[in-house]
Amino acid sequence: MKSIESLVVLKRLSVKNITIEPRKVKAEYCIEKFSGEKESYDLIYSYDSPWFDKSNPADINLASMMLAQVALNYGLFFEVIEFEGLYDRNDQRFITDMMENTSREILTNKLLIKNEFIKAPYNELKAEKRDRYTLANLLFINSFDMQLEKEQTSANHNTFAILSSGGKDSLLTYGILKEIGDVYPVFINEAGRHWFTAVNAHRYFKEIEANTKKPWCNSDRLFSWMLKQLPFIREDYASIRADIYPIRLWTVAVFLFGVLPIARKKQIGNIIIGDEYDTTISSNLNGISHYNGLYDQSKYFDNAMSRYYKIKGWDMHQYSILRSMSELLIMKMLVKRYPDLQKQQVSCHAAHEVDGRMYPCGKCEKCRRIIGMLKALDEDPQRCGYNKEQIIAGLKALERQSVKQLGSDAAHLYYLLLTKKLIARNEHSAKLAKEQPQISKLRFDTERSNPEDLPAHIRRPLFNLLIQYADGAAKRMDGRWIDFELNDTFINEKKYRLDKQ
Repeated sequence: MKSIESLVVLKRLSVKNITIEPRKVKAEYCIEKFSGEKESYDLIYSYDSPWFDKSNPADINLASMMLAQVALNYGLFFEVIEFEGLYDRNDQRFITDMMENTSREILTNKLLIKNEFIKAPYNELKAEKRDRYTLANLLFINSFDMQLEKEQTSANHNTFAILSSGGKDSLLTYGILKEIGDVYPVFINEAGRHWFTAVNAHRYFKEIEANTKKPWCNSDRLFSWMLKQLPFIREDYASIRADIYPIRLWTVAVFLFGVLPIARKKQIGNIIIGDEYDTTISSNLNGISHYNGLYDQSKYFDNAMSRYYKIKGWDMHQYSILRSMSELLIMKMLVKRYPDLQKQQVSCHAAHEVDGRMYPCGKCEKCRRIIGMLKALDEDPQRCGYNKEQIIAGLKALERQSVKQLGSDAAHLYYLLLTKKLIARNEHSAKLAKEQPQISKLRFDTERSNPEDLPAHIRRPLFNLLIQYADGAAKRMDGRWIDFELNDTFINEKKYRLDKQ
């Protein structure tokens, strides 16, 4: 078996030559191999309005942080990673800490498990518990002759910037927050095919929401270019059909930092990401603790970003309003309360275009999961682009293939599908099916969905809306779900004790 140190296959990664224009920021990602050969690729963010002033140190600082994020995926593979730009001590600590976490996540969730993208013998690494998992030595080079001072900004706490896509989570988040305050849906237009999932939603939002923004970023192309530089990745990786990325796990932040120039200049007080109950998970692999590859979708990520904003002097708070909801409950509220938004949903990374509109493939795990949930809710999947043949095939696939949900969530979905006779009862479906009534309720616990993670001002209007579509509320206490009344006393509590009676 190979040691973890064998993953250091390249000498140096330099994020350098930062260029800042009013509507665009750019950096060169330069790779130096041990042979001395060098190759480079530019990472670009561009906007349709001016958000940057190259004479303003704070703007240069934010651009530097934006352009550094892709590199956080490669701490295991380089001897040295250097960041040029303008960074303070807090930026350097953030990058160092997040790269260390990402290195551990990639090791445990990409390299120490079965991954068909990895070539032998790198698919046989020895699992080692270590004090530090990042193998690269990190260097920070302040290449701008400027003094960076801490900002002290104020923001409107009734404004919300939503990292948006064509998925059910961001669509529901928009619908709810539009009833509460002033909303800015920000769609990061990826250069690759992943943008297909957002096309329908973005076109619709451009018609109904004046605050819609669409920055452009070519991170997808840079990620693909980086894969070609890693000798342990199969050369035919692009032809492998899979529901995972080959290596990267620090992805949400790449898009999130593209939202921040807008949020900062517009003085937006809330940065919103659409993540549900099951994206905050703590696990362990051979003594190595990790977050199941979901750290940048977890509440821990939101809380870390909120701390970073605070220490930078930005009056912003990051969170998800959906953490008390299961995927099924999110789908229920979206399709029942906001059917016009649900019509724009494309939860499929193999979407394709027909007559200018994007349609899901109808074959992947995500598609059969969406089909199953909509049918279990007595709704028609044709509304968001599935045809009758795909619906029949999706239900048949559920009879023999599972879905990527928490065990309790999947069990309740199969229970509903069998109860309503939407799928046949066989060994597979019967084994999975079990009624889990808490799935249809708002769930609160200390670990995954603690109301303390939400600003106090959002709780009352939010929970007053959510409870209308839930079958009540439940607290996690002593390992059991206990029903309770979601009233003003609970909403207004300052300190929540959810794990003990």
